[in-house]
Amino acid sequence: MTIKVEFYFDLSSPWTYLAFHNIQPIIAEAGAQIIWKPFLVGGVFNAVNQSVYAAREDPDNRKFVHSFRVMKDWAALAGIEMNFPSEHHPVKSVLAMRACCALEGDQAALFKFATAAFEAYYGAQRNLDDPATLIAIANEIGMDGEELAAQTQEQRVKDRLRANTEEAIERGAYGSPSIFVPYLDKDGKGEKMYFGNDQLPLIKRAIKLSGQS
Repeated sequence: MTIKVEFYFDLSSPWTYLAFHNIQPIIAEAGAQIIWKPFLVGGVFNAVNQSVYAAREDPDNRKFVHSFRVMKDWAALAGIEMNFPSEHHPVKSVLAMRACCALEGDQAALFKFATAAFEAYYGAQRNLDDPATLIAIANEIGMDGEELAAQTQEQRVKDRLRANTEEAIERGAYGSPSIFVPYLDKDGKGEKMYFGNDQLPLIKRAIKLSGQS
């Protein structure tokens, strides 16, 4: 049985970029399947984690200052470019995540676009809130950027983003990335949620244990 890991993500989160990159070899090694689930982390914060906003307003917040330093170490370890924060931080990411939702039915296309968008924002410091930037990113990877941008205005795509966000909240999410691994209890059902890049070793273990169930 192939273990299916669900990865809820928002492009605006640098820790999500790290986890997005670092989880890939874990999935490949385990022979598992990852399902990319775009959602809006701002909607999650508004619903269940508003303390994040207050913490961000304090430039001397020790936790945030330290986390930015450690983030650069994680990026160096992963071998990815992390030019963060940029003048565009924080991005609202609504249009970008709608674009991801428009592609969700084609997981390979979603992965390709999300990879390019992550690299554009954290490497080249491009503005993901600018529709022209999203169109350009899509065009650069061989997609129809104008068509993708048009889909971000469709009600079905807006509804999908809202539904994914509400679904994540209902399952216990409080930020991005929120990662779910199936875990069979005595009744043969269940799951475990993990958060962030630093919990990837626990995810690796959970996938292994799930496969043994």
